[in-house]
Amino acid sequence: MRRLAARVARVIRIDEVWLAVDPLDMRAGFDTALARVITVFGAAHPHHAYLFANRRANRLKVLVHDGIGIWLAARRLNEGQFVWPHAGSEPKQHALTQEQLAGLVVGLPWQRIGPNGVIRVV
Repeated sequence: MRRLAARVARVIRIDEVWLAVDPLDMRAGFDTALARVITVFGAAHPHHAYLFANRRANRLKVLVHDGIGIWLAARRLNEGQFVWPHAGSEPKQHALTQEQLAGLVVGLPWQRIGPNGVIRVV
């Protein structure tokens, strides 16, 4: 998966990654997903990726504004779930690092990757 993420990163520049807590109907197309991005994040910024999951968190949609147009990608897990904040929790959105994104799409607990997962005391 990392190789795939690296290939996609070469095609689509992503500077910021944002996760929306509330679920999205996975039948949503470009317009519906873009409308949700604007509702949740205020705007779709160039080179930003916006992540959404369904209620069961076994499907994921990513909308990316590449500065010219919109990309919409989907991923489904055949077993298990993506690690996702519970709907209704605060805050309604989270900023992720590239490393957290790579962990999330393979089902790892992304909240523990990076500075939030650092062990400082034994």
